[in-house]
Amino acid sequence: MKSLKPVVISGREVLPLVEGGKGIAVSNGVSAGAWAAAGGVGTFSGVNADSYDENGNRRVMIYRGRTRRERHEELIANAIEGGINQAKIAYQISKGEGRIHMNVLWEMGGCERVLHGILESAKDLIHGVTCGAGMPYRVADICTAFSIYYHPIVSSARAFRALWKRSYHRQQHLLGGVVYEDPWLAGGHNGLSNTEDPEQPQDPYPRVLELRQTMRDVGLGRLPIFMAGGVWCLREWEDWIDSPELGPIAFQFGTRPLLTLESPIPTSWKRRLTTLRQGDVLLHKFSPTGFYSSAVHNRFLEELIERSARQIRYADEQSTLHPIPLPLGVRGRIVYVSEKESQKAQIWAAQGLTATLRTPDSTLIFVTPIQAEEILYDQISCMGCLSSCQFSNWAQNEIGTTRKRADPRSFCIQKTLQNIVHGADIEDELMFAGHNVYRFSTDPFYKNGFVPSVHQLVDRLQTGN
Repeated sequence: MKSLKPVVISGREVLPLVEGGKGIAVSNGVSAGAWAAAGGVGTFSGVNADSYDENGNRRVMIYRGRTRRERHEELIANAIEGGINQAKIAYQISKGEGRIHMNVLWEMGGCERVLHGILESAKDLIHGVTCGAGMPYRVADICTAFSIYYHPIVSSARAFRALWKRSYHRQQHLLGGVVYEDPWLAGGHNGLSNTEDPEQPQDPYPRVLELRQTMRDVGLGRLPIFMAGGVWCLREWEDWIDSPELGPIAFQFGTRPLLTLESPIPTSWKRRLTTLRQGDVLLHKFSPTGFYSSAVHNRFLEELIERSARQIRYADEQSTLHPIPLPLGVRGRIVYVSEKESQKAQIWAAQGLTATLRTPDSTLIFVTPIQAEEILYDQISCMGCLSSCQFSNWAQNEIGTTRKRADPRSFCIQKTLQNIVHGADIEDELMFAGHNVYRFSTDPFYKNGFVPSVHQLVDRLQTGN
């Protein structure tokens, strides 16, 4: 195994080992500070991060606003406070070693305002910002205003080329690196384009090489690329290390830091990681963002799969294609369906799935009355955690809506991600994971239930294992 050479990231030479910034509170100040203290780059999530009271107790988020817009303002204020809290914790734990990055999603609600708010108070504690889930054109301008390095997350050379031409060429002195996130192997939201087949994974090497060639064309040949998604042990990536063809490469780990002593996820989640098998992670498109995402196939995802399977097309007017009347709801409002779909509706109703909800695609889904009540409650309780949400039809614009019908085939992502990281039943919540997560059960490092510290994990990674 080749020895790892330091790489300049966010203005300092560090180990080319980067903690991936994961979801809501799944990477926080404690995990990021520990990773930086071990000599790498620690990354805490700036997505609605946890904040604490004067006694160190987590503040439970309770939204009191009567409207979505009022709750949206509360969410932004809480996100800024939480991000500042986590930055302080990470900085204190790192003791000046490594680098501290903050990860945000460009499509999260109020992203630009949250970035401004956190960096105004914590710019001396944060060395870099990583940002993906969308096309973060303006992140360069925001970070430049605070003299902070920025690291866009892309899944193709084409995406980086677009960002460079539109924005980054003007602020290239603070472009600290580019994160290539494999759209087939990474956990969480995946950057699959409309031209790429989710069922046909591509080798990352030629895709990263194309990204490097694109960067060389604009004078960025010595800027590091972070390989993210599918990285378990460096022995499997040895030909990437010191490769003249690829140039400086760092490796970003999202999955393995989940199972550390400093990882903030609950014990039930950590235990579940060690029981997963290959194929237990599903690449799906239920997310209210509209992006593909990868998560453990548990009861939560199974219910979404079944919900979409119980779906029929309807029409408001009777026709030869839709001749059968179907009464909906307590008022018995009539829509029209085909004979075949009328038979399906009768079968589902006999199973207790008597509530129907309309989708934006002129279809109906069939759920129990309790499920319907919960879906509608979650839609009404929306606090605008995304810039645009298919589930609730919220949008971050003047009218506060996508102008489309809310989609009951999706879910409230804020609710479930807050629930799972703060102790709810992991089978009934969205459990993001990379596709290599099954390797916890086969890697001898975790034998007999061993859970390493972050420092032990970083030491292990440097051996190539």
